[in-house]
Amino acid sequence: MYRFLLTPRWWGINVFVLLAIPFCVFMGSWQLSRFEARVQDQRDAGEQAAAAKTDPARPLRELLPVDKNTSGKQAVATGRYGKQLLVPDRELDGRNGYYVLTLLRTDGGQALPVVRGWLPGTADSAKAPAAPAGEVTVTGALQVSESPGANGVSAAGGLPGGQTGAISSASLVNLVPYKVYDAWITLAKADSGMTAVPATAPQGTGLDLKAFQNLGYTGEWFVFAGFVVFMWFRLLRREAEFARDAELGLVPSEGTDHERDRERDRERDPEHERDGSPDENPARDAAGTPVP
Repeated sequence: MYRFLLTPRWWGINVFVLLAIPFCVFMGSWQLSRFEARVQDQRDAGEQAAAAKTDPARPLRELLPVDKNTSGKQAVATGRYGKQLLVPDRELDGRNGYYVLTLLRTDGGQALPVVRGWLPGTADSAKAPAAPAGEVTVTGALQVSESPGANGVSAAGGLPGGQTGAISSASLVNLVPYKVYDAWITLAKADSGMTAVPATAPQGTGLDLKAFQNLGYTGEWFVFAGFVVFMWFRLLRREAEFARDAELGLVPSEGTDHERDRERDRERDPEHERDGSPDENPARDAAGTPVP
């Protein structure tokens, strides 16, 4: 009954199934590992943020370049404040406002962006407190450069002078005449009249939409694997039933097929069915004798 499994058609079906199932399982497992990695990153980021509050501050140069391991660590830098900018459309505790960002010129010549605090309302340079004069030493949480359009960072352009949409060296390089560190810090204690900006976890370390997309893709790949198995058994069952019917003589014969073809011809040509064929109704003369 199962000799049909040796036919070329079924060889092709079987090879496809044997390749498709491991591929679907592999892709599902890979997507699941991506989701688990994001969950672990979130746990690590939470533990790191808690440890950063108690760990002693370290010199800025020891924490650069900033990455997932150093983001959130307390950094110390010394220098003189330079140009001040505003970062509009930043929310804090459910209220809209703006950051007051001041460039700290370090001894090495590069400038470190320092978020000195947050103010509510529309960005207004007249309301932003002036930076302290002279040499200062600042301590704050080290942060990764922002990317426009990610983590609530505005990607809109055309901002007024003295404002920037993102805190990054790429955004600031055209606004100041000196080199800028590819990192920034937010002060643990904001300057007078402002609210301190809490540190944020690096991009890609939380359970965002992409993480749950990985989880959804995991389910899809395993469903595909199950569907392949289901369709294989379904085809196998139908083919086995057809083979059994053929052994019992229940499969239509060629003669029956021929009769079905003639029946279809009659349905397509009703005049032929009504008048009959030339053999069944031969021409006759007036006396009723068939004419040869």
